Amino acid sequence: MKIRVGYEIIYDCPQPTPMILTLNIHYTRASDILVPDHLITQPSIPVSAYRDNFGNWCSRIVAPKGQIRLSSDAVVNDSGLMDSATTSAWQLPVQNLPEETLVFLLGSRYCDTDRLSQIAWDLFEHAPTGWGRVQAICDFVHNHVQFGYEHARATRTAGETFQEKIGVCRDFAHLAITFCRCMNIPARYCTGYLSDIGLSPPPASPMDFAAWFDVYLGGHWYTFDPRNNAPRKGRVLVARGRDAADVPLIQTFGPNTMTSFKVWTDEVN
Repeated sequence: MKIRVGYEIIYDCPQPTPMILTLNIHYTRASDILVPDHLITQPSIPVSAYRDNFGNWCSRIVAPKGQIRLSSDAVVNDSGLMDSATTSAWQLPVQNLPEETLVFLLGSRYCDTDRLSQIAWDLFEHAPTGWGRVQAICDFVHNHVQFGYEHARATRTAGETFQEKIGVCRDFAHLAITFCRCMNIPARYCTGYLSDIGLSPPPASPMDFAAWFDVYLGGHWYTFDPRNNAPRKGRVLVARGRDAADVPLIQTFGPNTMTSFKVWTDEVN
């Protein structure tokens, strides 16, 4: 199937403001892009691009004083399949993990493994290793944390999510990632578009960018989503890293006010 994805974000800046944007579709989906997700700025300003240490596409701009509109509108080919579930995937001993996965065992800005290590072992030591343990973690987080956009807070860590029992999708992901790392399972943070395709009835809340995570089991990375805790179709990855601090969608370096934020992801007939 084909999926139309895009956004429109408007800022008011009282002065020229540098920004780093991590909004492009991930390079692993490059061959699926039918209509490119070019960044359009109004007014038109110079844009430079680079790839960060995790391979994500990033753009640099200096927003002028006044209003700036950032937008993109793309079409992506998608298999139309649900997230894969390989329940037999096993957990590798740490000494057998590839070097590139080891960074995803460590604590990071929002994934405070030092605070949650004993709690994780108390909760999940007797869960089946491998896929079963990750699913047990997702089940716990899904039931433990209450979702609500009014609960969004940019500074909330996994430990605080565990204590407060509230959050948005990134908080669900951070807590599950932290528990996985505490149990010696490499886990990385992902952000991107997540459609409502196939849901009946569709959610009443407005579309937003979503957060989920990948775990490394049996020699492969697999997708898990503790916020929804069910396989979904139509995920379009934008960026991934250790946690949200590595992949902020928009990082601004100066005062500003976001006056409009719209995201869309719809099946194209």
